[in-house]
Amino acid sequence: MARTLSAAALASAHAQETGEAWLVLLTITHPALAQPIRVTSDNQDTVSNGNTFQTFPFQITLPGEDPESPSRARLKIDNVDRTIVNTLRTITSAPSLMIQVVLASQPNVIEVEFTGLTLREAEYDAQSVIGDLVFEAIFVEPMTIQMTPARFPGLF
Repeated sequence: MARTLSAAALASAHAQETGEAWLVLLTITHPALAQPIRVTSDNQDTVSNGNTFQTFPFQITLPGEDPESPSRARLKIDNVDRTIVNTLRTITSAPSLMIQVVLASQPNVIEVEFTGLTLREAEYDAQSVIGDLVFEAIFVEPMTIQMTPARFPGLF
């Protein structure tokens, strides 16, 4: 799948050297959360499209784009404060995540976005929280359409 990047992102990606910083913005949502948890890979808070992303150390392996295999991402977030662990302990189902990649010089322009990810197989210890981010498999959802003569006249 081809990506459409801004002119600044293309120039940065193709330059031999650049002063441009690419930032990863992570949004964690769940019905049990009063507000989403928003963190940035930058060493200072980032405001993007009206949302403030707090600086929080994490590492992420972005999902691949191979159509033959399911896409997965891997997240390792430092357990520097108990917000993430306490959230994982209190919710009863998997949280949803959105990954956005922006340039520091233009944080309101989303260069790459991955939505519909769910945190699975999360493990945590005193140093970090690690988990897989998977796209929900829509193709295994049950089909709820009824086979009626009005919808499928050729069957009857």
